[in-house]
Amino acid sequence: MLDLKEIEKAYERVSGVVHRTPFSHAPILSQKSGYEVHLKKENLQRTGAFKLRGAFNKIASLMESGDITGVVAASAGNHAQGVAYTAHHFGIAATIVMPESTPLTKILGVKEFGATVILHGANYDEAYAHATEYAEEKGLSFVHPFADEEVMAGQGTITLEMFEDVKDLDAIVVPVGGGGLISGIAVAAKALNPDIKIIGVSAEGAPAMKKSYDAQTPIDTTSVRTIADGIAVRDTSPVTLEYILKYVDVFETVCEDEIAAAILFLLEKQKVLVEGAGAVGVAALMHGKLKLPQNAKVGVVLSGGNIDVTMLSLIIEKGLVKSSRKMKLSVLMVDKPGSLMHFTELLTKVGANIVQIGYDRTSIDLEFGDATVSVHLETKGIEHQEQIRDVLREGGFSFKEEY
Repeated sequence: MLDLKEIEKAYERVSGVVHRTPFSHAPILSQKSGYEVHLKKENLQRTGAFKLRGAFNKIASLMESGDITGVVAASAGNHAQGVAYTAHHFGIAATIVMPESTPLTKILGVKEFGATVILHGANYDEAYAHATEYAEEKGLSFVHPFADEEVMAGQGTITLEMFEDVKDLDAIVVPVGGGGLISGIAVAAKALNPDIKIIGVSAEGAPAMKKSYDAQTPIDTTSVRTIADGIAVRDTSPVTLEYILKYVDVFETVCEDEIAAAILFLLEKQKVLVEGAGAVGVAALMHGKLKLPQNAKVGVVLSGGNIDVTMLSLIIEKGLVKSSRKMKLSVLMVDKPGSLMHFTELLTKVGANIVQIGYDRTSIDLEFGDATVSVHLETKGIEHQEQIRDVLREGGFSFKEEY
């Protein structure tokens, strides 16, 4: 069984290779949540995620035994980069099997370290099945992303750094996919302070571990769908579930909108860029999922920052709409000279800035003599948007809002 001694041994291996990432007080999030919140910024880790810790510890231990010619891994991206970096460090070959939906930024990140990438399957579990077959066929060492005690020991080194920086933490909030991160963190934390609360958070769209935790037995799911691709694990590992059931005090889930809101909040208010998996702990805090004493000292692990820029753009766009800072309208008007000018004059009157506009007079859905204007506006909140609605109605315009 994994214990503190193994995690301390792992820390000796990874020190000097992994970054000691900041564990920073987050004043805005603290005020918003009512807790004293500190963020462990593994998004700033070398390779952009905590996974390097576990991958390096595992491969380093294999190198010490001398029983290794090359490695194979399955990953949605962050473990892949950790394995690829470590293999490059030791001068051995690495083959990474990634789901076909893996963001390009993570694929390129793996290739930059000289690893071979195979795209296979619709999710991690399908990629995993192919990777284990490939490793057996080629006689290579398979490095599991979470169900391996040496990998978990590497992830647990995060706890040692957190406790050195803030000695009296009351709780640690950890993203959960396969469960390797929270297993390693929980073992170390409970050994150092048995009273600390360990809180796991997963995405509603990847519910296997949450269902298994509630039922106290492994439960697999048929599919996963979440923007938190780093924790999009379909099946439950009995190995990590055993540790989770023993050491984790609370297990919560967050929905896609909550994850997106947390990503945008961290970017805008904390100046921190994280991926979906890295934001779930903050999402739980922001949306009142945690029940802790007021002013409790809470450490939140931002597990990674490797977000696809296309996804980030979509999250920002939707976030602006949801926070009433952007408004999308489809406006019906008479197709005659001056109609569009009258419309834009009304928007000018209330200080609404047009960022995109389109004019359609040919759609078969329109009556003869009508036109539709689609317009995207920058707005200043709920009251400003209500002003815009009022002035358009007073001006005789019929409109629909798009979300």
